[in-house]
Amino acid sequence: MGERRLEGLALKVGPLGEHDRLLSLLSDAEGVTRLAVPGARRPKSSLAATAPLTLMELQVGGRSGLARVRQLRVLRSFSRLGQRLETLSAAQAFCELCLQIAADDPVEGLLSTLLLHLERLELHGDDADLVLAGAVQACIHLLTLGGYGLPLQSCCLSGVPLEPPLGQWSWRCSLLPEDGFAIDSQPGAAMTLNPSELALLQRLTRPDLPRRRDGGLMGPQTVWLRLLGLIDLWMRARLNRRSRALTMLKQSVTMPDLGHHGRNASNR
Repeated sequence: MGERRLEGLALKVGPLGEHDRLLSLLSDAEGVTRLAVPGARRPKSSLAATAPLTLMELQVGGRSGLARVRQLRVLRSFSRLGQRLETLSAAQAFCELCLQIAADDPVEGLLSTLLLHLERLELHGDDADLVLAGAVQACIHLLTLGGYGLPLQSCCLSGVPLEPPLGQWSWRCSLLPEDGFAIDSQPGAAMTLNPSELALLQRLTRPDLPRRRDGGLMGPQTVWLRLLGLIDLWMRARLNRRSRALTMLKQSVTMPDLGHHGRNASNR
């Protein structure tokens, strides 16, 4: 490709040579694109603003090999997410997921969905439970866009609709990571859900988090941690990779002393 303009979010930034950076950018036009940012590690460089979780407009050029960033303009930075471990680990999990599902081809709506969930992380950053629940929902939305959605409508063994009978606490649904969800406790299940847990999971395909009538978040933290574990199991089975960021999110929620830290996302 020749000279072109790209608008996208920096998913990952790493060193390249002595003074350059390697940028992985998510854009609507190209999906994930890897770009060289010459001189970006020099403090006075005009390209030094290249950092993770930054929405940028770029002028890109180069006729062969790795394309190079010529100019950039920062449109928005989500660097505040790096002020808390919960929000940073959730944001990193979203970026890791986008790197995988858009590695080969653009995915329609992926960038706008990612930006929406990053904005929600900023909004809910002081509430660990909302960050946790938002992370579970964001992963479900991103997985669905990438073609790896959870099949939550019918039993993978019988085809019977998955309609959790609320109040029947002996009822169970099993996660079979290679196949989907099956009614009853099944041999080899990675996890079993009760009716309330399945109903909560099914509601996460909607645009907003499930709320009680008083406006509070549905479900206790223990249930959201179980659903986070379920998402991790599903991603491992479908994408063949465990999310270290989701593990860090779980640790930061269950061990609150880890939640505050002074490292900024742009320095990672």
